[in-house]
Amino acid sequence: MTTTSDPTTQAAAPAADRPETAAAPAPAPAAATATTGPARPGPRIDVTALHDSLLGRWPQWRSAARAHAAEPRFWKDESLSMAEHRKRVLAQCHQLAEDPRHQVWLGFPERLGGGGSPGANLAGFEELAIGDPSLQIKAGVQWGLFASAIWQLGTPEQQDRWLPGAMDLSVPGAFAMTETGHGSDVAAVGTTATYDPDTQEFVIHTPFRGAWKDYLGNGAEDGLAATVFARLVTGGVDYGVHCFYVPIRSSDGEFLPGVGGEDDGLKGGLRGIDNGRLWFDQVRVPRENLLARYGQVAEDGTYTSPIASPGRRFFTMLGALVQGRVSLDGAAGTASRIGLAIAVRYGSVRRQFAAATPDEEVVLLDYATHRRRLIPRIAETYALHYAHERLLDLFDDVFSGREDTEDKRADLETMAAAMKATSTAFALDTLQECREACGGAGFLTENRITSLRADLDVYATFEGDNTVLLQLVAKRLVGDFGKSLGAQVTTPEGKARFVAGRAVDTLLHRTPLRRAAQTVADVVTRPGAVFDVETQRALLADRVAAKVEAVALALRPARKADPVTAQRIFDRHQVALLDAARSHAEQVRWELFTEAVDATPDAGTRTVLGWLRDVYALTVVERDLGWFVVNGRLAASRARALEAELDALLRRLRPHALDLVAAWGLTDDHLRAAVATGAEKARQDEAREYYAAQRAAGTAPQTEKSARKSAKS
Repeated sequence: MTTTSDPTTQAAAPAADRPETAAAPAPAPAAATATTGPARPGPRIDVTALHDSLLGRWPQWRSAARAHAAEPRFWKDESLSMAEHRKRVLAQCHQLAEDPRHQVWLGFPERLGGGGSPGANLAGFEELAIGDPSLQIKAGVQWGLFASAIWQLGTPEQQDRWLPGAMDLSVPGAFAMTETGHGSDVAAVGTTATYDPDTQEFVIHTPFRGAWKDYLGNGAEDGLAATVFARLVTGGVDYGVHCFYVPIRSSDGEFLPGVGGEDDGLKGGLRGIDNGRLWFDQVRVPRENLLARYGQVAEDGTYTSPIASPGRRFFTMLGALVQGRVSLDGAAGTASRIGLAIAVRYGSVRRQFAAATPDEEVVLLDYATHRRRLIPRIAETYALHYAHERLLDLFDDVFSGREDTEDKRADLETMAAAMKATSTAFALDTLQECREACGGAGFLTENRITSLRADLDVYATFEGDNTVLLQLVAKRLVGDFGKSLGAQVTTPEGKARFVAGRAVDTLLHRTPLRRAAQTVADVVTRPGAVFDVETQRALLADRVAAKVEAVALALRPARKADPVTAQRIFDRHQVALLDAARSHAEQVRWELFTEAVDATPDAGTRTVLGWLRDVYALTVVERDLGWFVVNGRLAASRARALEAELDALLRRLRPHALDLVAAWGLTDDHLRAAVATGAEKARQDEAREYYAAQRAAGTAPQTEKSARKSAKS
């Protein structure tokens, strides 16, 4: 993973990647004081160096976006009504479009004023959630979906014709894919685009209520055009889902003839976005409005495509829009960092209940329960970050055209689905934990966590429902497993040997028998083995391999079964399928976290990050402890010791908690939470000084218990 700027790489990179075209990285916060007593001996984190490395491959653009998010004009105003919030966010988007650095244009072609740097674009985009998630998603709709559909699915002529208006926001647009009746199942949309050769037009039509396009940002009020996904029908043949550029409103905001819709109304979050529904009643658009990169219709209605397979063509078109999932993965990490930074800052100064001495209350982070609820989440947030940086690299490789191969695209789609599905779920769970860790203060809107969680709630279903995405990942893993079998099962003899081998392996893992000291369980019996990198790798990799293999073999009969039986078999093993995908995502994050630890030059920082990586590994194992024990990977005695080992690690990391969150570079203007900006510390210090003065003056009242004791004596 790239963590520092390489001058030679910058020299060869597009202009948008070079730091002279953007703001310099913001200075890192100073190292925090994480202990309540004297400084403890041992390794220390170089906060500045860690902060700089976390800025990633495009530090100048990430810093520039973060600086924007710190400006009050881009902050969320909690006092606004829904209508006022929508107007504010639209105005903020215009400010982004008018900014002379044109950061929101980074992903577009240089010939049209863009930066030609898709990775830099997303690195900055995900930081907008710090200001207001509604702004981030509104910007994502305009430039990441509507404009990107034109860029990725259109021909050069179509890009030249429509992209300028989408880029400068003179044409706000909607991305009309999702339908009321078909959310994540895009292949089954009901909207049709039927070609009329007599007029050389496509007729866009929603034949029933379930085919209305729904939940569309810019759909309720602002959108003047839409990229509409519909089934292309020509010559009586349905060629599957394609994308069309369709004007929907006049410049005065009125629907064009044949177009209608309604407002989705008040939502649980993201109230600054005008989500709405659209329908089309025999709306005609010119033949040239078919975005024709992957499919073309001639004047006479003849259909052609550079991709012969309908299935591969469909997934190629959808894969061209994978950046939405990549950006949501990054935004989930951003939200997790905000929540944890607030909770850790608060927990490092908030005191509750008397300690060994009645004159001093205990800081929340000095309680084992508080360390347990927050530090493992800091560890997992670092794991999310390092995996996301690799995902950005992969995205940039593909979308810049440097390594745009079929295999690379498949890897990108799989990784994006795995990361987005698990990181958005993690962010929601983490924000709830942070809310509770801040007590009643966490429930106040002024401390931001509840509002942030409400805005992120829909991320679990944005750009693909998380359950569906995990299923996509698991199918890829199972498919790869099937290919890896090769000739092993192509003959009856080979199949018999394979099945026998698996039976022996299963027997040895499910009974007290041992495999000549080669099982994972044998390795983990060594004292302290769970802190060994290779043991962690063996545990996590073996878990994924075993789960994928088990579900792949269970699903094999479905390949030759009738549809009803095949569906029954799939339904029986769907939960296990998703479980394998989650395990895969956790292993990927552990591997990339480990790479980052090894690449850290400062010894003290490397040591602390290594402990943090160990916390992540042990947390993952603990979450799935039943599987490790039942399947013979961990002996019961080692499983029981895991909790104590994890708690010992958390105590070791306690002095570094503030430094670990300080390295994220989130200032008071980013967090904007009263309990995280010094107010709580001031209250605590005032109270301690008050009671200390009473004791020094001898005016402190006696407790009832001590008064009774004095009276008896």
